[in-house]
Amino acid sequence: MPERPYHHGRLRTVLLDEAQRVLREKGVDGLSLRDLAREAGVSHAAPRWHFPDRQALLDALAEAGFERLATGARSVLDHNEHDSKAKLHAVASAYLEFAIRDAALLELMFTARKTAPSPGLLEASDRLFGTTREIIEAAQQDNTLPAGDPERLQTLFVATLQGIAAFAISGRTTEETAKELLRDVVVLFSLPDK
Repeated sequence: MPERPYHHGRLRTVLLDEAQRVLREKGVDGLSLRDLAREAGVSHAAPRWHFPDRQALLDALAEAGFERLATGARSVLDHNEHDSKAKLHAVASAYLEFAIRDAALLELMFTARKTAPSPGLLEASDRLFGTTREIIEAAQQDNTLPAGDPERLQTLFVATLQGIAAFAISGRTTEETAKELLRDVVVLFSLPDK
């Protein structure tokens, strides 16, 4: 058995880190609790203390992905200049970078599910979409974006980002072109400058 790469109490973190590595290299089909246990140097039953089944592991991975995106969006909201277009572009850029770096994780986060999502997964997803909705609402208040249902506009914005990301991931467009498209999206969504 390999030397244990974790300290007592950190097994869940070690398993998630290893699962993210496997997800990047082999995709979701390459994930196995037994293989993760072997890599962590623990018994094949040890991961079950944290992940009762494979779906629980997948939910935890998706939750971590939503948390990372939500943290990035929150950072844009809290630390970016007051220019709404700049905030929209920054959050769109962060989304694209995440999508390209962690394409399999993004797919896992938005894949149709056979079971109900875990409460943690729902909360992490809600944090991301709540923060992006705040950015949309602020842009509507300063007349950068048109008035209307902010949730509907947010859905349209995120779906557009998802489409651009899918094109970049699949090779239908280059990463540089995808970045240019993001700038175009922000311009197209914005009201004309007065």
